[in-house]
Parts: sequence; structure tokens; C-alpha cells
Amino acid sequence: MKRSVLFMLVGLCFSFGVKAQELLNSDSSAVSNHQVTIKGKKVPYTATVGTQPVWDKEGEEVAYLFYTYYERSDVENKSDRPLVVSFNGGPGSASIWMHIAYTGPVLLNIDEEGNPVQPYGYRGNSHSILDVADIVYVDPVNTGYSRITDKDADRSQFFGVNADVNYLAEWVRAFVTRQNRWASPKFLIGESYGTTRVSGLVNRLQNSQWMYFNGVVLVSPTDLGIDREGPVAAANYLPYYAATAWYHGVLDPSLQNKDLDEILPEVEDFTVNELIPAMVKGGFLTEERKKELASKMSEYSGLNEEVILAHNLAVPTGFFWKELLRDQGLIVGRLDSRYRGVDRQDAGSRYDYDPALSSWNHAFAPAFNHYMINELDFKTDINYFLFGPVHPWDRSGDQTGENLRSALAQNPYLHVMIQSGYFDGGTDYFNAKYSMWQMDPSGKLKDRLSWKGYRSGHMMYLRSEDLEKANEDIREFIKKAVPEAGTPAKY
Repeated sequence: MKRSVLFMLVGLCFSFGVKAQELLNSDSSAVSNHQVTIKGKKVPYTATVGTQPVWDKEGEEVAYLFYTYYERSDVENKSDRPLVVSFNGGPGSASIWMHIAYTGPVLLNIDEEGNPVQPYGYRGNSHSILDVADIVYVDPVNTGYSRITDKDADRSQFFGVNADVNYLAEWVRAFVTRQNRWASPKFLIGESYGTTRVSGLVNRLQNSQWMYFNGVVLVSPTDLGIDREGPVAAANYLPYYAATAWYHGVLDPSLQNKDLDEILPEVEDFTVNELIPAMVKGGFLTEERKKELASKMSEYSGLNEEVILAHNLAVPTGFFWKELLRDQGLIVGRLDSRYRGVDRQDAGSRYDYDPALSSWNHAFAPAFNHYMINELDFKTDINYFLFGPVHPWDRSGDQTGENLRSALAQNPYLHVMIQSGYFDGGTDYFNAKYSMWQMDPSGKLKDRLSWKGYRSGHMMYLRSEDLEKANEDIREFIKKAVPEAGTPAKY
């Protein structure tokens, strides 16, 4: 990846060798020029690292957000050039994950399956979507380098489902205005809790800022406030259990010798048409039927039938991660169940740590800091918060799934794509499908809702094969969601 650096506005904190400063300049930017090869073609681009204030209702600055903005530099007309606004989740997580491992122009050094390697570093991302869209990665308040500037500011205006959406809508409006991108087709992408964020944000931007979007990409979505209590909540994890058991080779040969694409439709059908209706009966389900179901669940999940019966068919995810490979002295990861780990002892009902998350932190933090210093020439003593202090987080009033449905209904241009990893136990793939099914009870919007599955976990893009596939899916989604010139937005 070629690089040339030209700083235009240096308002950021350059402080190596001096006492660490608490805050960056709250309104500043620095621009550098680069080039990356994507799908065999050279793509020149500018990278802007910057800060932009967050203002309260009285117009007073209370915080600033740090962002990294990539623009393809050989495009003259930005009015038909898509703009993607990218968020990660947590809440409390910085934008680092998708920034340097998924859609951006650089890729951290990891192996083909996503495991950390040394030496730490990065390389050009030949699968980046920068060839078809400009991208800005945004760190919400108290994540990354973003900070509260008013020490007396009310934290509740930032840290909650609806507060988060409200201040970010104003920030995005200001960013789009400053960058002169109102005419551009616009997209939001969020991962994990970021899907809650962008589902609420697209509706808020439409209805309070009058900014309309062409697409929303939900990567490993949360429940989006969509109800799934009781039997549904317990039963919906079985397809994920089956996928994980298959990956670790612990299923009966009659299933293990089949491909995942053959197994999962069978398990999903059993879950919807047999397990959920049976679990609705609770303690009044006959013992004979309960044993029949436990036997089938054991066949699909790799768990012992007696263990399943002991949990009244409702096996908790935490127990599953501990139990599946207990006889091998191993645990499996939550956010990506391909990863294995070891506990202090094999006994117990929950693992000591998530081996997937530990592996990711190992890979990302060194690479990102190295990238900021050496590629973007951004130097500061301030700590980049991969996970920042944002708690307590107000989760009340989460209607973001309904917010997204409302935005779809009001905007005929808007499309939604969901991306899930089959081995994600934190925001599992079948619950993502369930959310999509429940989001639009009328069925009138389903032609603009799509779901994609990948053979990896929460961050499906860490697996090399899925990095290529998932980026191509986004690339095609963007092309599909941008209408031909002059196409009216109407039903």
C-alpha cells in the first residue's frame, strides 16, 4: 500500500515525550494521501483524522467525537458517490473493529482464521468497499479518542439507547453538512450494539434532521427491542448450538458428515415447528414428549440428553460454552465459538473468560496504535479506549426494531441487510433471522430486507474467506440500494 502524507490542518495533540494531555483539540482535522489496491485496481484516497464537537440543547460544547474519514480522491462528482457512516457497538466499543479488519482500506495482520500473529501490523485491504463508497468511522463519546469536555455535563445525555441516538443524529447531520455530502446516497452500518444504534439513528435522522438513507447494514444484530421472552428465547439458540457442535466435530456421524448448509435448515425447522410449540406447554409437557425432544436436541447440539433434561430443555448459553468440550478439558468462545480456551478447572457451569475476545484484543490494540502513528502520523499520549467508560447505560425504551421498520415504511429507497456468523453465541444467527421476520408483521417490506450467513463468528470478517464474501455482499447491497438517476421514491 503506497502512502504520501500531507497535513492540512494540525489541531490534534502531538505529545510524545511530554506529559499526557487529557483532551484533544475538540474541532480539528489532519489529511493524508494514500493508495490501496482493491480487487486488482489501484484506488487513491485521502484519510482525514479529526474531531468534531458535540453540542447540547443550548448549543454549548459538551464533548467531541474522534473520527477517521476515507474518501476516494479520483472522484470528481460526490453527489452520486455513496457515503457510509460506520459504528461499532458495546455499548462502549470504539469503531476500531470494522475500521481495520473489515470495510476500511487497511487490514490488521491476522492469520486466515482470525488468530493474532506477530509481528503486529497492517497491510492494504484488497476487499475494502472504498472502491464503491466513502467511509467515516465514528467513535461515540468515551470510546476511542472521543471524550466529554464539560466535566459537569450530565452523562445521561450520552449513555442510553435513546440518548445515544439523539446526540449522534445531530453529530452526523453536522458532519454531512461540513463535508458537503447532503446530495450523496447515504448508508449506515453498525455491528453488535451498533445495530441498535443505527436502527434508531436512521429513523431519528429521517424525522428530526430530514436526512434520508438508502441502506442500513446490521452486522451481528442485537434483539433491537423485539420481544422473544419465554419458550422462544430458550429454543432459538438450538440452531447456533448445532452449528458450533458441527464445527468442533462432536455430532453423530449421520449429521457430522453432512455440510452445515444441509444441517441448519433441518434444525431451524425442528426449532420452529416442534421445540417452541412443545416448550409453550412448560411443566405440563408429558415426560415422554420431553424425552423425545431432549433426544433430538442432544443429536443436534452435541450435549448429553440427561444434561438437557436437567435444564428442562432450556440450556443456557453460558453452560453450553463450558459443557460442549468439557470432556476434552476445553471451553468454546462466546463471540466466536470456533475459538477454544482452557479454564482453571473443568468443573463448573460457566467459563472463566471468552477465548475469542481475548484473542481479538491481542490482535487489534497493537495494530491500531501502530497504524495511527506510522500510517496516519497521528501521535498522542491519550489512550485509545477499545472499551470505554459508558456505564450505567439506560436500556429502557428500546424500540429500535420498530424505529427501523418505521423508517423503511416512510422511505421507499431504504434497504436493510443483516449479516450474521453461524458461530456467534453473543448475537446468534437464528435470533437475527427471527428479528427480521418479526420486524415487519405485514410482510409488505420483506423485499427490502435480506439476511446473509457466514462460517465464522461475531466478527465474521476476521476469517479471510468471509472477509471477501461479506465485503462483496455489502458492495452489491450498496449498488442495489442506489436507484437509477431520476427514479422516484414512491410505492
